[in-house]
Amino acid sequence: MKTAYLGTSDFAAAVLRRLADSSHRPALVVTPPDRPRGRGRKVAPPPAAETARELELTLHQTSDVNSSDSLEAIRTADPAAIAVCAFGQLIKEPLLSERTMLNVHPSLIPRWRGAAPIERALMAGDQTTGVTIMRVTEGLDSGPVALAEEVQIHGDDDYESLSARLADLGGELLVRALDRLAAGELEFTPQDDAQATYAEKISPEERHLDPTQPAVELERRLRALTPHIGAYLELEDGGRLGVSSAEAMSDGAAGSTPPGTIDSEAGLLLVCGEGVLRLEVVQPPGKKPMSAADFLRGHPAPTKAL
Repeated sequence: MKTAYLGTSDFAAAVLRRLADSSHRPALVVTPPDRPRGRGRKVAPPPAAETARELELTLHQTSDVNSSDSLEAIRTADPAAIAVCAFGQLIKEPLLSERTMLNVHPSLIPRWRGAAPIERALMAGDQTTGVTIMRVTEGLDSGPVALAEEVQIHGDDDYESLSARLADLGGELLVRALDRLAAGELEFTPQDDAQATYAEKISPEERHLDPTQPAVELERRLRALTPHIGAYLELEDGGRLGVSSAEAMSDGAAGSTPPGTIDSEAGLLLVCGEGVLRLEVVQPPGKKPMSAADFLRGHPAPTKAL
């Protein structure tokens, strides 16, 4: 089946690779324009654009997929179906109705509709998540479901490890859905809107690890934001200490010590509102991530986080 592909992120790039390796290789890939990325803020293409060029696929970059030039590019490619994955732009009429449009979404819809489904599943402590293939409609991830498959969330999963497994599954499910669509066998089931939950975009404030919260919640948040967003502690002296890996421990290690206290006698132990967070990998400002032991050998031990 002749397809077009709308995607942006690393996740979308991984799904694109699988699609390009199938009999539904896209005739056109649509991504946003190049923009500043990373700590150096150098202008660079979106990951899906890089992958499209590597795979020698026709690429159209646009800040508005509904614009006249974008519509013309898609109509010229003349796909029988359009796949959408982590695209980040609102798709409107007439494009919405001109072609069969399938969305690859990394959650078990209707749970975690929205911008950050992988992060929110990890933050919530979900035991499972998955990938859903659904029809794109005007509502936010509210279209009828074609295929869905569950994935277990492991206790040591962070965003990177979980998203990699979900992207692999997403590519396979997308190809399977297109196979069925080409054969006239793809069926859709309406969602139960009453069961919907929403995965709001991660706010800058959520990067702050607040020690008054339970240690288990901070560990989940840290895994959800690692490595693509990052989390940090606000230290009493006004500095910040990035945290890349940590483990929640039981209440017994804290005793009556106030939340925010950092004990460096046996590593870096952050007393929390409930339990203790053992900091395993940290990142001082301007430095690379390092183990807590290496940090303590070369830096003054912090005593309080806010």
